[in-house]
Amino acid sequence: MANKLRDIFLQLLRIGLWQKGKLVIDHELSSEDWAKIYQTAITHTVEGVIYDSLSFLNEKQLPPKLLRQKWAIRIDQIERYNKKLNHVISDQYQLFAQLGIYPILQKGQGVASCYINPEHRVSGDIDWYFKDKDYLIIRKLLQQKNHPFNDTAGFSLDYFWKGIPVEHHKMLFDIRSPFKYKYLKDIEKDHQNRYQDFLVNDTKIKLLAPELQIVQVTTHILKHMISFGIGFRQICDIARLYANYKDMIDGMLLQEIFKKIGILKWVQILHHLLENNIGLKKGNLPFNYPGDIHSDWLLTEIWHGGNFGYHDDRFIDGKINTKVSVHPDGSKRLWKNFKRYLPYAPQEAIFFPIIHLYSKFLGKDRD
Repeated sequence: MANKLRDIFLQLLRIGLWQKGKLVIDHELSSEDWAKIYQTAITHTVEGVIYDSLSFLNEKQLPPKLLRQKWAIRIDQIERYNKKLNHVISDQYQLFAQLGIYPILQKGQGVASCYINPEHRVSGDIDWYFKDKDYLIIRKLLQQKNHPFNDTAGFSLDYFWKGIPVEHHKMLFDIRSPFKYKYLKDIEKDHQNRYQDFLVNDTKIKLLAPELQIVQVTTHILKHMISFGIGFRQICDIARLYANYKDMIDGMLLQEIFKKIGILKWVQILHHLLENNIGLKKGNLPFNYPGDIHSDWLLTEIWHGGNFGYHDDRFIDGKINTKVSVHPDGSKRLWKNFKRYLPYAPQEAIFFPIIHLYSKFLGKDRD
């Protein structure tokens, strides 16, 4: 997609995300233009956000009627899926609570609640974080119930529950440097009395304290950027978290956390992008970034990468080595990203492949 159409896409993204603004264009968009915008929105799993921008367009700016109808059907499917997801979250949490176990809901619907239209955020799976022995208790229960599941890389397991993908995690943050584990455990303990209650179908679900939820989502984004990339949905997520929690965040604390876990330089670039490309107000950022920061390169990586890097058009004809990744040219991309992120998050760039391989081959739970 040409740069001009990319700028229009970002305009629509901002309008839909913040539910305000006008589309400024110097020509009418063709059916082909709208088809590209629609497909790109799907690639980045922000079709719900872009759809919400349509009500702010004038008659001549709207996409063709057939595409609007097709889009509306897709939005209805997203809404239905989110309702089903909420039922499963509520049902599972009640089952866990009966065992005296109260996991934390990560990302997903907790983040969606920060959107103006939560039901239009495209959701993936349900992510639960279990403390210490609770993870193994629930894993054992799945075995006893003969419920199929897979132990996966990243110290996690996954399975389907009533048709919805679910993941259980031992680690709260996607930080791979082992030198940071103790500090992360300490801040988790320090904030254990600041859990938030999130109501899902009349069931109170535990969410992290605002600062830690932001750290969790931010480190998740970085993990995927270091590997194969990430799309605009997760970038919208962090923007909405900042806007929603602006009066609840301790900015100095958040800055200190990012500094101590070694990713502050990268976070500053992310903040520059959020303000300049996603429309987050500078006053909603928890701390300032240096004046010489540039985020154009990060925007380019996000733009090409799409949802978890599966749609990167720069590598569409690349070879797939399943021993490395299902992504085309997996080795080349990992090496490029290692060099790209080493100056901004050095320990994460170094330890990501090491810990990923360990968790994949040696760190899995085995019976």
